Amino acid sequence: MQRYRWLLFFAALIIGLSGMNTPVQSAPLSAEQQKSLESSKYVYIQSARKDGSLGKAAEIWFFHHKGAVWVCSPTTTHRVKRIQAGHTKAKVAIGKPDGPSFNAKGSVVKDAEANTVLFEAFAKKYADDWSSHEKNFRDGLADGSRTLIKYDPE
Repeated sequence: MQRYRWLLFFAALIIGLSGMNTPVQSAPLSAEQQKSLESSKYVYIQSARKDGSLGKAAEIWFFHHKGAVWVCSPTTTHRVKRIQAGHTKAKVAIGKPDGPSFNAKGSVVKDAEANTVLFEAFAKKYADDWSSHEKNFRDGLADGSRTLIKYDPE
């Protein structure tokens, strides 16, 4: 009987530990942040340098989709290079450099469906400027000179 209890104990322990690899959900944005994302034209992203400090805030077009902030940047930018080097932490300020902000984890995304969402969102949100930039975004994502980045709140 004692051996049976130990077997059950170790089985429960193993099952419990195996659940620790379950992906953690992104932190939800506050109501203020959600509202700001709906009304703002820009976000200001500070990406983490090698030493962990944050770079200068860069104003950038964005769209809010599936709880994350998405941007499209030239592949040569610091934000892209830092993510590719494994430095994924960032701070995203909404609307202005000192606006409501959140800490985020950036990731490079290669997904044709996400690209389509980006094109549709930018065509609506930036209607006055989209016609002069659309070709650069479409061609850049197609030829690899632009990178789609997803910033998940942490």
